Amino acid sequence: MISSLKSGIVWAAFWLAAATMPAWAQCRQALVLALDVSGSVDAQEYQLQMQGLASALNDPDVVAAILTLPDTPVQISVFEWSSPTYQRIIVPWARLITPENIASVANVLSTQRRTDLPPTTGLGTAMQFGKSLLDQRPACWRKTLDISGDGKNNSGPRARDIRSQLGQIEVNALVIGVDAPSRLSIEELEVGELTAYFHSEVLHGPAPFIEVALGFEDYARAMRRKLLRELEIPTLSNLGQ
Repeated sequence: MISSLKSGIVWAAFWLAAATMPAWAQCRQALVLALDVSGSVDAQEYQLQMQGLASALNDPDVVAAILTLPDTPVQISVFEWSSPTYQRIIVPWARLITPENIASVANVLSTQRRTDLPPTTGLGTAMQFGKSLLDQRPACWRKTLDISGDGKNNSGPRARDIRSQLGQIEVNALVIGVDAPSRLSIEELEVGELTAYFHSEVLHGPAPFIEVALGFEDYARAMRRKLLRELEIPTLSNLGQ
């Protein structure tokens, strides 16, 4: 009940901003996608993650969701992260106003190749970096940080200690895990444990959520589903339900 009320208040503020902001300044949603490329992600898994995100963005339903309100476009930026000292922007801020814009972003992602990267997992610092990008888009009515990860923070500030800095930013997660303990490597975590960790340490906002990919082969499906949830536009009639 409390969560529904908080969600309703946030979306009421969304529509108030839509009604009062000048047309030239309107941006429906700023969406930052943060991709884990730490030591537990090998070259093949890196490709599956980049190709999976590209595939999800090109999905017809996702394209339609992005372009639903053409006068108030979605803006997107994508970065990869590993240790607290490594965050690299792959896609600088882009306004998604045509299918061609979306396809161009997807093409940039699909052509990325993994290089030698720091092995540790600086999840807290990745959240700080995502916030710094979203702070560059003050005119956007909604600000969403979408974090993909296959492990817990093991270097730099704890994720839970960063959440108090995030204000109205919504943090959702795509957890990449395995469903069979017999398949676990020293770097991997069973999906149940990792999901619980992200619930308690990472999620932020009135109605944050997690999508689960059972391995990197499942990444495209999970990302498609996640983007459709994040891009959904509520109607005034269902606020608070």
